[in-house]
Amino acid sequence: MVSNDVTRCSWCNLDNDLYVKYHDEEWGVPNFDDDYLFEMLILECFQAGLSWEIILNKRENFRAAFDDFDIDKIINYDDKKIESLCEDKGIIRNKLKIKAAVNNSRVFKDIVSEFGSFYDYLCEFTGGKIFYESHLTTSELSDDISKDLKSRGMKFVGSITIYSFLQAVGIINSHDDDCFLHVDGD
Repeated sequence: MVSNDVTRCSWCNLDNDLYVKYHDEEWGVPNFDDDYLFEMLILECFQAGLSWEIILNKRENFRAAFDDFDIDKIINYDDKKIESLCEDKGIIRNKLKIKAAVNNSRVFKDIVSEFGSFYDYLCEFTGGKIFYESHLTTSELSDDISKDLKSRGMKFVGSITIYSFLQAVGIINSHDDDCFLHVDGD
């Protein structure tokens, strides 16, 4: 059971232990491993138009359905696999998002080939810095990355989705001012 005796970000549903654990131990913690960045980008794309809590509650189902986010397997998903994913009640069964996940996998891999890692690609925009800001849903940074990813052929990577992704992986630290994890930037 997660402790509820501290103040957390207002979006964190204290009745959902999984969500509280995610907030306390993962969200906003810098993690720039390509496998993690890939998983989070795919999940954030599925989250578009939905709440993160819905995606988080289905995360283990997504991992099972998408071969533990093995990019080399996802790149090779065929129509039969896509149709089976569309029938999987454990995930979001939006065919456009499922097809986007396959497409985005290919683009992600191309970016890694070009830059050495997805984080190195992101550093082209961030200069390797962590940004400290809260109460935003987009920024010039997320606008620029979104625009570039779209130009490379990614789908469901609007500025709001990319901003959420950057928050999740710790490039943007956005804990509410009264949250016990809030950090003021330099």
